[in-house]
Order: sequence, then structure tokens, then C-alpha cells
Amino acid sequence: MDNDLKKTIKDLGYLSTVGMTMAFSIGIGAVGGHYLDRWLGTQPWLLLVGLCIGVAAAFRNLVTLYRKSKKF
Repeated sequence: MDNDLKKTIKDLGYLSTVGMTMAFSIGIGAVGGHYLDRWLGTQPWLLLVGLCIGVAAAFRNLVTLYRKSKKF
């Protein structure tokens, strides 16, 4: 396998994880906030806080993946 093909496959692997990590980060934050809201009766505040934390985590993961892709 030639080096250009290996690099292309590696780059595609990094790009395919971007969507999944963003969706999982936001989803985990929102679901966690939702269940805390139901448990504590503070609807919708903890859902919004969890959603904001999830979005921040998603962008942090996006920056980390970008920096990793620049190293290769």
C-alpha cells in the first residue's frame, strides 16, 4: 500500500469520528441534564446546563481532533 493511500485512509478515519463525537457529547450532556431535572424537579434548567456543557465538550473534541490531524 502506498504512503498517500495510507495517509488518505487515516485522514478519513479522523473525519468520520468528528460527527460521532459531537453527537455523543451533546447527547450525553442533554440526557444527563434531563434526568437530573426529573430527579430534582428543576425543569428545564439542568437540561440547558447539560446541553451547554455537551456543546462545549463537542467543540473541545473538535479542536483536539483538528490538532491531531495537523500533526500527521
